[in-house]
Amino acid sequence: MNGRVVNQMNKSYDKNIMLYFEGNNNPCECISEENQQLVREVLSKKEFTGKAGDKAELSFLQNGRLLNLVYLGVGKKEEFNSEKLRRTLFTALKGEKGDYLISGDTNEVVLTDAITEVENYLNYSFDKYKETKEEKFLSLDIFKGETKEDGFEGRVLGEAVCITRDLINEPANVIYPETLGEFASKYGKEFGFQVEIKDEDEIASLGMESYLAVARAAEKRPKLIVMRYNGDPANPETITGLIGKGLTYDTGGLSLKPTDGMVGMKSDMGGAATVIGAMTAVARMKVKRNIVAVIAACENSIGGNAYRPGDIIGSMGGKTIEVTNTDAEGRLTLIDAITYSIRNEKVSEIIDVATLTGGVIVALGFDATGAFTNTPEMYSRLETVSKEYGELVWQMPLFDEYKEILKSNVADLVNSGGRWASAASAAKFLEEFVEGTPWMHLDIAGTSFASKAEQYYPKGATGRVVRALYGYLKG
Repeated sequence: MNGRVVNQMNKSYDKNIMLYFEGNNNPCECISEENQQLVREVLSKKEFTGKAGDKAELSFLQNGRLLNLVYLGVGKKEEFNSEKLRRTLFTALKGEKGDYLISGDTNEVVLTDAITEVENYLNYSFDKYKETKEEKFLSLDIFKGETKEDGFEGRVLGEAVCITRDLINEPANVIYPETLGEFASKYGKEFGFQVEIKDEDEIASLGMESYLAVARAAEKRPKLIVMRYNGDPANPETITGLIGKGLTYDTGGLSLKPTDGMVGMKSDMGGAATVIGAMTAVARMKVKRNIVAVIAACENSIGGNAYRPGDIIGSMGGKTIEVTNTDAEGRLTLIDAITYSIRNEKVSEIIDVATLTGGVIVALGFDATGAFTNTPEMYSRLETVSKEYGELVWQMPLFDEYKEILKSNVADLVNSGGRWASAASAAKFLEEFVEGTPWMHLDIAGTSFASKAEQYYPKGATGRVVRALYGYLKG
């Protein structure tokens, strides 16, 4: 993206965007006093007061050059923040193209990270498979930035979100375990983290029986993707483990989904894509933290050797599991990834991200991510950083009583406790394998993929939680 800081109006722009606080009476110091008075009169006639969402366009000559000005109201100064700026800019500029300059009545108003971030969203589209592509590109320059580094973090985050969107939007015939690993390796080389990919024999040697049971019937064979970023070498024993659910396609297995339920299942690797996106941002920003991210990538398919309802399977953690629903497959891959992270990578805390349950959508809808944790401090930190990005998270209960739902007469656990409290019982199932490690589970089933565009999130993959996860890791 081209978004950058400029210290003067040194070129002609298609439009000059003026961010305007409610009640302000200073049109812009960059235009002449005579034209400032003209602007005041025009804004008054248009009843433009600077309230959030107000918009007024006008053009005039200054020094022999045509200036096209767009005034955007950003509301009251004391209520202004970067999320309001992202939303205001996206709503006002969606669908436009050209070179624009953004400035405001004070340096405070030009929050460069928000601007460089939203530029990515304004230009985002997933149209690579369409014969006719939308030809547009909007470049936002920023007037009066303080340093040349202004806006870099916003650009990195915007690009990380779009990486996640692209991975989720790709169909399952393009993204499957092997190619997902190839994408992770590509980004690792480009942005600075190590990637190791383990094949099926290595996975079996680790004792990851639960994971392999899910993968058993698929033509596309499983790959365990391990990403390592060593950002704090002075503290080698402090490692954050990220786990991303990597079901590159989910038929439901023998507990087969209906067609309508299968159409969007390319997005069931949303957790994996979110983790990959977060890793690119962490590495590019050189965050001071050690991180190991693990994706147990596979497909849940059908066939003569598919795992069945009623089967009893093992796990790397040693517990046996009675399969009551083959469509409760994500948790079976996650538990082995969790055990691997604890025992083999020696992580000191874990965050797993997964499109895990429809139950969380019933509880929270499509705007909020459900969070479960055995360590309240982890959620508190996530909640704080999520607010900075306007991402909604909500802590869900993890009562010991939910363990009763998971009891089996023939094994240590059942993999599905049924419909009631399904999001909580799924999280409780995961907790059985964390071995006392500080842990947080983020159920993004409702937030990672959208049936319609909303705010600066497009229809399809949203990239939600990437920024919140980055903020948590940044500390």
